[in-house]
Amino acid sequence: MKKITLFVLSMLLAVCALAAADRSVFRRPFGRLASMDPIRAADVLAAEAVALVYEPILEVDYKARPYRLKEGVCNLPEVSADGLTYTFRIIDGIKFRNGTPIRAADIKRCLDRIADKANASPGMWTMDAVKSVATADERTVVITLKKPLHVFAWLMAMPYTGVMAEDGCGSGAYWLKSWRKNHEMVFVRNESYREPVDIDEIRLPVVDDVSTQWLMFLGGELDFLGAISRDNWDAVVGKDGELLPQLKEKGMTLYSASSLTVFYVGINMKDPVLGPNKKLRQALNCAFDFPAWKRFLNNRILPCDGPLPPGIAGRLETPFAYAYSEEKAKRLLAEAGYPGGTDPKTGRRLHLEISIGRATQDAREMAELLASFYDRVGIELAARYMTWDAFLTAVNEGRVQMFNLGWVGDYPDPENFLQMFHSKNVSPGANHMMYVNPAFDRAYDTLDWKTAQEIIREDCPWIFLYSPKVYSLVWNRVENYVPTDFPYGTEKYLRLAK
Repeated sequence: MKKITLFVLSMLLAVCALAAADRSVFRRPFGRLASMDPIRAADVLAAEAVALVYEPILEVDYKARPYRLKEGVCNLPEVSADGLTYTFRIIDGIKFRNGTPIRAADIKRCLDRIADKANASPGMWTMDAVKSVATADERTVVITLKKPLHVFAWLMAMPYTGVMAEDGCGSGAYWLKSWRKNHEMVFVRNESYREPVDIDEIRLPVVDDVSTQWLMFLGGELDFLGAISRDNWDAVVGKDGELLPQLKEKGMTLYSASSLTVFYVGINMKDPVLGPNKKLRQALNCAFDFPAWKRFLNNRILPCDGPLPPGIAGRLETPFAYAYSEEKAKRLLAEAGYPGGTDPKTGRRLHLEISIGRATQDAREMAELLASFYDRVGIELAARYMTWDAFLTAVNEGRVQMFNLGWVGDYPDPENFLQMFHSKNVSPGANHMMYVNPAFDRAYDTLDWKTAQEIIREDCPWIFLYSPKVYSLVWNRVENYVPTDFPYGTEKYLRLAK
């Protein structure tokens, strides 16, 4: 009765709040940010905020599917026949908010900042293939590569390349009016922006608790909700997977889409138990009960039976040899030297440990469910909870046996995901598994994505978990919204019903 009363009250508040809402203001929940410097835009939240103010050299087309690039600060590049020279020309009339035109020297200075080791930019890797950056004239930048890199243009669309004036101004659709750290960021429309923008003000309150986000959304304090918590799922979505009728009637729309994201349990290949024992790693994959995991996550996930998520061209669609099968898991355990899960050295159950970088209720429940899968085949799996910073440090230094992480695609190409397994990227690079396989490196270096995937699926340096489906809730006053894997600066495309 209490829940029903709260729901009805919240809906009444929503109607009142939306009726009185400032039609030129867009609100959505946000998280804590450390910097607005483009060269530090290493996570999704930072990238979203930075891209409101600083335009990258190129952009991802907001509505095009499959994804493609479009002009940003510059037009799409001219590429030499040998694939080594990229010529970028600044689009006509583009200016910083301070009124000065963007010049080639500004772009060179910003790219040099990314590449400068003294700046320790987490995006420094985007410049690894660059031999030189030169200005041909005031409006032309010429980038020469050390060797051809087929995804280089995509790297120039990452928020790291946001062009900043020397005084800190950007050329984006918005500027940062106020920033109360750990409380709220307020962005205001850039009056000198070259294209029409409908939303005058964007308010991003910091709201960590998903239940609070939900109540704020119901109360009309938020226009957009980019995540629906597992606990609130049944209050939003019916058994048919559609938005509940009473919410539709109140003026909400539910959007869903697959995402360029993979979640996995990484296996430290330097661990003396797991590293040299491929059969054991394969058994761990076979014991992972994906159907149960899917039910636990409200059926809003897709199988991750390889290193690439759905939606990536070239992804292997053949059946995964080590998909869920308890019978096969037990057989592989015996072949690995652990019959019935028993460690012959101790005469007890094999004990493994997974490190987790958060201690939320959801994280604990997921760890308990994962442990139950391995308990069925005789393995004891213990969870080690850490703070996020301590977790990342431990993973980078190889002081973990297994660890839970995800990877959000920077661009829609196999290279972006398979780089996580190349020996050149061993931690502190993206290869946190410390995985080294010359055969994989050769396949990767020759762009043989099929062979590269086959090797990873056989070697199992991951326990392949899932790719999430993304669900977002939007009040109907927000128009022209399209789910995207690259939501960087896309508020400029939104319209608010008058």
